[in-house]
Amino acid sequence: MSNWERQVRGIPQAFQTRDDSGEKYICGYFAVFNSDYTIWDGATESVDPHAFDETLDADIRCLIDHDTRLVLGRTKSGTLTLRIDEKGLYGEVKINEADQDAMNLYERVKRGDVDQCSFGFDIVKEEYEERENDVHWTIKKVILYEVSVCTFPAYEETEVSARKKDYGSIKKREVDAWKIKMLEKLKGEQK
Repeated sequence: MSNWERQVRGIPQAFQTRDDSGEKYICGYFAVFNSDYTIWDGATESVDPHAFDETLDADIRCLIDHDTRLVLGRTKSGTLTLRIDEKGLYGEVKINEADQDAMNLYERVKRGDVDQCSFGFDIVKEEYEERENDVHWTIKKVILYEVSVCTFPAYEETEVSARKKDYGSIKKREVDAWKIKMLEKLKGEQK
């Protein structure tokens, strides 16, 4: 997959609400480290514990379902805080009680109707490996743009297609390298 191509990943995590001294918050993990997520049968992906190390200083938004019109909070304004711990990327967004969309989401999360998340990013560095029964990508470094509290945090079909295309390119390069090696061997150029 080419770097600098906007990605969206969904994560099945439980979000919670919190009322702290009259302030309302939605909080939870937007990414969990070293946990394999199935992209398609036979292909998985995980997030390295250092993937977010160089991106949290950016102005990151918290959205509802990746909708840029529905901003819940923002790191620049201090209404979204993100931190990395041993489990993953944890976030808390302070709810604007004057924003009906934010209050509606807060109540949906509180009831348990909405409890999942997703994040939008560009891949800067990743590693690919073939395992016994599948192929796997480890996301090593990203540029994070947004995190979202989502109803359906699934991989978007474009990302699945892009990963499949990337996998096809990797396999083609392996076959091409094997062909070159065999031709060299046949010509006596390789030992």
